[in-house]
Amino acid sequence: MNRMYAKARIGLLALVALFVLLPSAGKSQSRQRMAVPEDMERWIKTVFAKGHVPPFSFVYDGKPSAQFIRKWKYSASKGASDEAGTIKYLFTYTDPVTGLKVACRVTGFEEFGAVEWMLYFTNTSQRNSAMLTDVKVTDFGMEAGKDASFTLHHAVGSNGGRDDFWPLSTPVETDKSVYITPEGGRSSDHTGFPFMNLEASDGRGAIVAVGWTGNWYVDVSQQTPGTATLASGMKNMNLYLLPDETIRTPLVCMLFWQDEDRMVGHNTFRRFMLAHHSPKLNGRFAEYPFSGGYSWGDPAPCNEYCCLTEDFALALTKRYAQFGIVPEVFWLDAGWYKGCGGPDFTGKNWYNTVGTWEVDEKRFPNGLKPLSEAAHEAGAKFMVWFEPERVAVGSRIAEEHPEWLLKRSNDPNNLLFDLGNPEALNWMCEHIGDLIEKNGIDYYRQDFNMHISPYWAEADEPDRVGIHEIRHVEGLYAYWDYLRERFPGLLIDNCAGGGRRLDLETMSRSAPLWRTDYSYGEVNGYQCHTYGLNFYLPIHGTGLYKTDPYSVRSALGSAAVLNWKLNVLEGSIADMQQIIAQYKELRPYYYEDYYPLTGTARELTFDNAWLAYQMHRPSDRSGIVVAFRRKDNQQGSIRVRLRGVDPAKTYRVLNDNDGTVTTRSGAELAEGIDLQIAEAPGSLLLRYSEAGE
Repeated sequence: MNRMYAKARIGLLALVALFVLLPSAGKSQSRQRMAVPEDMERWIKTVFAKGHVPPFSFVYDGKPSAQFIRKWKYSASKGASDEAGTIKYLFTYTDPVTGLKVACRVTGFEEFGAVEWMLYFTNTSQRNSAMLTDVKVTDFGMEAGKDASFTLHHAVGSNGGRDDFWPLSTPVETDKSVYITPEGGRSSDHTGFPFMNLEASDGRGAIVAVGWTGNWYVDVSQQTPGTATLASGMKNMNLYLLPDETIRTPLVCMLFWQDEDRMVGHNTFRRFMLAHHSPKLNGRFAEYPFSGGYSWGDPAPCNEYCCLTEDFALALTKRYAQFGIVPEVFWLDAGWYKGCGGPDFTGKNWYNTVGTWEVDEKRFPNGLKPLSEAAHEAGAKFMVWFEPERVAVGSRIAEEHPEWLLKRSNDPNNLLFDLGNPEALNWMCEHIGDLIEKNGIDYYRQDFNMHISPYWAEADEPDRVGIHEIRHVEGLYAYWDYLRERFPGLLIDNCAGGGRRLDLETMSRSAPLWRTDYSYGEVNGYQCHTYGLNFYLPIHGTGLYKTDPYSVRSALGSAAVLNWKLNVLEGSIADMQQIIAQYKELRPYYYEDYYPLTGTARELTFDNAWLAYQMHRPSDRSGIVVAFRRKDNQQGSIRVRLRGVDPAKTYRVLNDNDGTVTTRSGAELAEGIDLQIAEAPGSLLLRYSEAGE
């Protein structure tokens, strides 16, 4: 067990004296201290015990649940667990008068000190339920040491900017809440990112993650010194339930940690994500691929792959093989379907023709099977882009099945495919599944390029607010789960105008190979995106356009996308071969521990900044340091302190820039070393490992 993880585990075991849950719904009732024991199963059974107000709340028929839920019929049952180290419980609360049943599904993760739950509401009666509002999936207080203050570490979502996913730290002030929610219905769009760390000033904290691919919220406040309250759930829900109707809520996870360095919590959470909330292949987390495309951006009026043909795609596949730079997956993006191909475009393009999910037989007379076969022959997989939820006027779906579509009054050109409609969902599952099977597609890429909330809002009845969002989100999960069950080796690349749909539920099924639509090839932005996302997510990727060290190091990570044009003079074949080899050599570091070395001030996104981070591998006690000196910076060196190293060990440090090797003690590395870059812009890559005895 590595030292950092051992400290995190000890922190969990000591939580009896550290974190407590206090019911916050119904402030008039007495607060009962519910200490978190070292035994996770006992913790769950205690927090959700009969006779206690559970750590969630809702308002039913105008009354807060804390006033009546202890009088409802209660049951508790332990479920079978399909994952090692997990504990599953089902707690139900049923109103004996109206028949409304609340089922809370709880999962505990012993190894990581984490717990998560979601709620299901069912109307078991044969009449409409009373109104259900203000549902808080989590509603409790967390009490740290006496007079401790709290800081919420969080991040912005994606807005196609250099500062996408940039980390923020907001003090939690008394009687002033920190309220976070995304924009437009995509779960990490613009203002909200559903992963955060609530830290107490005495070295305790909880990582909070929300799984809801819609309008979630988190609200943190401090009502009294030493106690922070956390509320979270679905932002827009005010509805009654029909007879026998069931709805689910967001999934909310908390991972508790204790240490003077909050990165202990972040790195424990990164390991937790790989273990329990990442797609699996062959019994372990899936390593997302190093990808290559078919030469994006043909001359106008072409765009994306609207002009791609079978023979050109096959020729490019052979060119990759000829150069010895075959990627792990060949990536066919938008524009392969009917309606958008040239030469007579008549204003049609990849964006305004979605909804006809049929291969353009003029450009691909044999379907996409020749492309997948060529990729397989070259030793790679084949991935294809889809955007099933957005439907263009005039497309096949729009013409043949208008009853499956939702409309928005001020956007007549884009329609929403209603995944909450069972008939429509079944059709989409089978249609796309058949297309994947027929064409030999290995990996599936899903995009989504519009705000979705207005469509849900216009479709909802006044007293059924939120029902279309709930059904659509449930349908999205069912659709992805169908594809993953039908094709066990399928990986899903999650794109929504860049990384605007990153949450606990989507990350459990997918990963973002293209994490933001920020200015393609502007590598300073790529550095910032890596820096911010690595706090929580170990798997994500970006594009690689050039072959110089500064550009290549800016795109380092657990996944990357080649955007080299192989039919023009850009770089050299030898450079490309070396870059691919180095990428595969460095990729494993990004699955383990992350440490930002230059802080989190917003000024680090500017062109006059130094930015540096460290990836540390407890598995073999080695690591790398990646640093950038931007073009307007006047400082030739910067001092940083490495973390995760053993002060008593000796380390061999290799400078990749000039090949020099030095020997440093772990104490020296931890106390501070100078990173030197003579030119601006410039970059530095250091590799370190324990020296032999």
